[in-house]
Amino acid sequence: MRRIILASASPRRENLLRQLGLILEVFPSDIDEFIPEGEPPYEVAQRLAVDKVEDVAPRFKDALIIGADTIVVYEDRLMGKPANEEEAYEMVKTLQGKWHEVYTGVAMEDADTRRLAISHEVSRVKMRRLTYQEIRGYVASGEPMGKAGGYAAQGLGAILIERVEGCHYNVVGLPLFRVAYMLEGFGMNLLTGLGLEDVPGWENRKAILGSLDPRAKLGFRGWKGEEKRD
Repeated sequence: MRRIILASASPRRENLLRQLGLILEVFPSDIDEFIPEGEPPYEVAQRLAVDKVEDVAPRFKDALIIGADTIVVYEDRLMGKPANEEEAYEMVKTLQGKWHEVYTGVAMEDADTRRLAISHEVSRVKMRRLTYQEIRGYVASGEPMGKAGGYAAQGLGAILIERVEGCHYNVVGLPLFRVAYMLEGFGMNLLTGLGLEDVPGWENRKAILGSLDPRAKLGFRGWKGEEKRD
């Protein structure tokens, strides 16, 4: 029975994959996320994603390992995760009112054959203008810690984002359409279910998706598991 392993401690990535109906296990990697000066952003994101899956893959059999890493880039300056609140403040202060890029590298590896697939996605983000008090208030919420660029695209950080060009989920931390394409390369189709029959819990996907969809929980009129269109 094939297992899907997420080599990340990010609850955002775990939740995004579960929204697709995937039953997965979380096994965070333990790598040094070092960013050398001069390395192109997409190469940094891809390299770190590969490092994560290659760190975790040898510990499993009959499994597909998924890893990802997100970085923020402003005027060729790479922004990782802030080390403290002051660094988070400086990051948000720099980005407010301006456009920047968000890169996410994605890697998948078959734990048995060691076959590796690598890709990345980039989105442009415009952050709204913020006052000193607003930036301090956001940093005090604790949300910037552990987030590339010192902000999150969900939660409180969602109101910082004025516009996104490209994949929104990439800004959250995982470009889902890119993930779907890569899974197809390993014989797994999320829309048809082909190749996923042996993934633990896949047979319960319909119930899982229903429990995750907020419209189902809120009891929208006419809601029967499909979007009702006019």
